[in-house]
Amino acid sequence: MSAIPYCDDVLDPSISLLQLVDAAKNLGVAVTRVQQLLRDHQLLAVRRDGLLGVPELFFGKNGEIVQWLPGLIAVLHDGGFSDEEMLRWMFRSDDSLPGTPAEALHGDLAREVIRRAQAMGF
Repeated sequence: MSAIPYCDDVLDPSISLLQLVDAAKNLGVAVTRVQQLLRDHQLLAVRRDGLLGVPELFFGKNGEIVQWLPGLIAVLHDGGFSDEEMLRWMFRSDDSLPGTPAEALHGDLAREVIRRAQAMGF
């Protein structure tokens, strides 16, 4: 089994993270499934204070992974972005959205976020 991928914590300390165990509870799966989602690039994790965590904003109201997140990660990955660059971009405030791309994934602007990610890759 390969190592669990994570990146340096490039996020503002105010951004709430869920430890992998809590992410698994949200999803109603075993923690090993969350680890596989990280390996499959369906989620991103950072190490904060020695613990791996997934941004809480990556989950919807019912605990599921936000619908557009795996596609956004794939588009950014295909565009050559590192995990750190993806997280910086997703959590950088953008007045034209408004808010951050990660917040916009929860609403009507999700497709616009994907479109912008595609444009950045070319």
